[in-house]
Amino acid sequence: MVPFKELAELPKRIFAVGDIHGCRDEAAAMVDFVIKDRALDQQDQLIFIGDYIDRGPDSKGVVDLMLKVKREFPRTIFLKGNHEDMLLSFLGLEGTGGLGFIPNGGDTTLRSYGIDGAMGPDEVFRKIPPVHIEFFRTLDSYAIIAGYVFVHAGLNPLRDLRDQSFEDLYWIRNEFIYNIHRFDKTVIFGHTPFLDVLFHLPFKIGLDTGLVYENKLSCIELSAGEVFQIARGGKTVTVRSFKEVMKEQEGI
Repeated sequence: MVPFKELAELPKRIFAVGDIHGCRDEAAAMVDFVIKDRALDQQDQLIFIGDYIDRGPDSKGVVDLMLKVKREFPRTIFLKGNHEDMLLSFLGLEGTGGLGFIPNGGDTTLRSYGIDGAMGPDEVFRKIPPVHIEFFRTLDSYAIIAGYVFVHAGLNPLRDLRDQSFEDLYWIRNEFIYNIHRFDKTVIFGHTPFLDVLFHLPFKIGLDTGLVYENKLSCIELSAGEVFQIARGGKTVTVRSFKEVMKEQEGI
């Protein structure tokens, strides 16, 4: 059985942040907004949905930012995405798809660490700070909090909630997105980019809004039903309600 995190108590508020993919500046602006404008405190739960690295300009800076958040808010949940899994496999650690790491944007990650792409896995391992390696190795696979499941790619609707595979957790797309499920929980996921936050309630909410593809980074707060977003290259976080976003989607 794949290990997962389950919280016994429902936190005061839950904030979930979508795929970052090496875009450190926008991630920092979103973190700053949640901490300052929404007064994040130790009773709240902050969750990052995975894919911190690859394709964007500063994967190392994103991991540094995540470690800073972890120091200030120790209960933060950091989920593993397929890109972190590929990196771990590339380095010869636990993970899959290592051969796909470089072709899928891993070259930008290596450059952010000052690493020559011609270096072998052993040399790369020695160049990445040990605290970053530990961050990648200790990422959670998925998390269950009351009526919600948080996962990078999604869940296989034909398998039990507690009997999922690593491949589905990090890679699944259409089989999950275009089907309903019977988990009796709303699944919050990333991995597959949409133009805006995808609402398919009560079944799922998709948080990857293609930041690295010149779109935007999205964060949701579940108790207030709010969507926070910052455009690629932007500095201002916009706020909309779930109802506003769903109404706009209905008009498309």
